[in-house]
Amino acid sequence: VQLQASGGGLVQPGGSLRLACAASGFTSDDYTIGWFRQAPGKEREGVAYVINSHDITNYADSVKGRFTISKDNNKSAVYLQMNSLKPEDTAVYYCASTRSNRIVQTLNPSYYDYWGQGTLVTVSS
Repeated sequence: VQLQASGGGLVQPGGSLRLACAASGFTSDDYTIGWFRQAPGKEREGVAYVINSHDITNYADSVKGRFTISKDNNKSAVYLQMNSLKPEDTAVYYCASTRSNRIVQTLNPSYYDYWGQGTLVTVSS
């Protein structure tokens, strides 16, 4: 499995960004893809996940109502639409997945098997 995140950048508070995760190498439709972030000096935390075969999503409380995770099966991509961004959203964002035929329903990073490289999101005026 290979994952590649993109779309980070500098945005003002209240602005929006859309991150993309290109995913390939799965051998079934049953897996979970999540977005995670790590701010300087902090532990990596889960932001949102989607269960590919069931379209089930979940979000961290800190981003509910502002972030939306979605997937495009035709493009083998998962997106994170981030609206109403705050300075505290500044972090390196990663996409990660479980292996094929393994579904998890958790934002705990330790349950994910594959990780893409991060993309930096900076929210600042």
